[in-house]
Amino acid sequence: MVNGGARDDATYAPRARRCEVTNTLAKPGSPARGLLMVLSGPAGVGKDTLIEQWQLVAPNVRRLVTYTTRPQAVNERHGLDYYFVTEEEFHALREEGAFLEYAEVHGNWYGTPRREMEALRDAGRDVVLRIDVQGAMQVRAQYPEAILIFIAPPSLQELEQRLRRRGRDDEEAIQLRLMNAREEMEYIPRYDYLIINDDLNRALETLRCILIAERHRVRNLMVRPLQEAESA
Repeated sequence: MVNGGARDDATYAPRARRCEVTNTLAKPGSPARGLLMVLSGPAGVGKDTLIEQWQLVAPNVRRLVTYTTRPQAVNERHGLDYYFVTEEEFHALREEGAFLEYAEVHGNWYGTPRREMEALRDAGRDVVLRIDVQGAMQVRAQYPEAILIFIAPPSLQELEQRLRRRGRDDEEAIQLRLMNAREEMEYIPRYDYLIINDDLNRALETLRCILIAERHRVRNLMVRPLQEAESA
């Protein structure tokens, strides 16, 4: 399986289960607060496929559903792919402070709900946001502990081929997406991790390793005092 192509859950999942994320220092009966992770990258790089497959091998990971004012596509589901709202509803939510970050992209608004994110993290779930580079910078400003992961194509030539193969955009839209990709990749030095998505299995393995490493950072553990742990 290469270049974010067809899924192969049976091939990947058994390998992924050989190591599990653990948190042995969490207080009994009280889950550690979940991680906040951001995935960004150019259109067509395979972010949605990566997240879907990641959730299969890491059940604690939850993708946060965002709000948008763009029209709902035939194959999209309200509440699962996006929350589809009118511009009036969107701006009312924005005025209430409901969004962690929001942006206008190609004439449509997108926003990440703050309350849902906090609730998932409080329940010990690891939350992943699929947002653009501007949104990622907004998240980092408010949540310095956020883990920023950039998904990049092997090359812009390969990205162009992927955009053409999926058949969603006309020539003008493809060229716009390629121009945006060049601008987005200038933000890579401001991210924590870079994954080149030239092979889906390898990219998933890297995501799994990042999750394991971050779960074992001292700052991300609900650590009891040593003397309490020894006497327990």
